Amino acid sequence: MNGAAPSTRDPRVAGLYAVTPDLDDTGRLVAMVEAALRGGAAIVQYRNKSADAALRMRQAVALGELCTAHGRPLIVNDHLDVALSIDGAGLHVGSDDFAGPDALRALRRELGRSRLFGVSCYRSIELARDAAAAGAHYVAFGSVFPSTTKPSAPAAALATFDAARPIGVAVVGIGGITHLNLPSLIEAGADAAAVIADLFVGSNEPGAIESRARRLADCFRDTRRTLHTRRPP
Repeated sequence: MNGAAPSTRDPRVAGLYAVTPDLDDTGRLVAMVEAALRGGAAIVQYRNKSADAALRMRQAVALGELCTAHGRPLIVNDHLDVALSIDGAGLHVGSDDFAGPDALRALRRELGRSRLFGVSCYRSIELARDAAAAGAHYVAFGSVFPSTTKPSAPAAALATFDAARPIGVAVVGIGGITHLNLPSLIEAGADAAAVIADLFVGSNEPGAIESRARRLADCFRDTRRTLHTRRPP
């Protein structure tokens, strides 16, 4: 733990990063994400591994309009065509889907410089360096804790976040993050925490989701305040 202040290289990538669950009901999905935004989600990733192309586009467009109304960025998981069809939407990809930094650079050129670009680097600092060199705004490491969404995912130690700070882009943790273990991730140096289960699994009533989002967002505020008071004058 280094107690470092969160990166300010791109202020859009900081705090609670809400990742959507797989849902066919677009209206319900939008209501759930809106509740998370009201509760303090700073960024939203649209991820639906089971949707067909038509549903994926409908849901992404609806979420893009919602995020614009709330002044929050929308990131599309994996699908460049969907991201490009939505004004201002960014893209998140897995680094193992591309054969080295040149392929990531080509993707970055297609996406454009103004749109957020994030890359999953699992537990590899080398992959994170490649992603940053290719123009990523942030790199993501995980699974940080045992994950119900990806139970077989390899673990990324908290020390990875401290080691990644010199790379020079925002660092995001993902995997098994709850309001109970989030403080340790923030203390380790994460700028943002990508959360699915602790935000969206359980009661899907908007009030319950908003409350869970606020609890997670408050962890960032309270833990950073504590870290600030620990620093020597």
